[in-house]
Amino acid sequence: MSLKDKLKGDVIVHMKAGNKVALTTVRNVLGEIETREKSGKTPIELDDLQVTALLQKEAAKRRDTAATYSAAGHADRADAEIAEAEVIETYLPKALSREEAEAIVDEVIGSLEADGAELTMRSMGSIMKSVTPKIGGRFDGKAVSEIVRARLA
Repeated sequence: MSLKDKLKGDVIVHMKAGNKVALTTVRNVLGEIETREKSGKTPIELDDLQVTALLQKEAAKRRDTAATYSAAGHADRADAEIAEAEVIETYLPKALSREEAEAIVDEVIGSLEADGAELTMRSMGSIMKSVTPKIGGRFDGKAVSEIVRARLA
């Protein structure tokens, strides 16, 4: 079952449970997914990795908005945004620790070295191309890039 299908199924679950916050949040996210799929010249179908990235952005957007509301003294609105972010985060895969991300990077570098490739800073793109699908949005991409850069230095 794809992540998008799970979201669609959970609309009914939240409706039956009477959970209005979760229902509204999931509907909004599904609307955003649909908008992304239909925007552009040709419609596309988002895969789970793209849906996960979209969910991460939506959760981050709500956390940023909550911080803005808190700074402005609107605690009730900030709490509502945080509640929505928490609903979205339940659909995200478990985040990796820094050690787990470093282990994945080391594994990729080790396999490339075993294939006889001489790794330099110019190899960074190929390493990142191999690492990114394995990490799959469960760790910050910028931090992964820094880890790879440090390993190549």
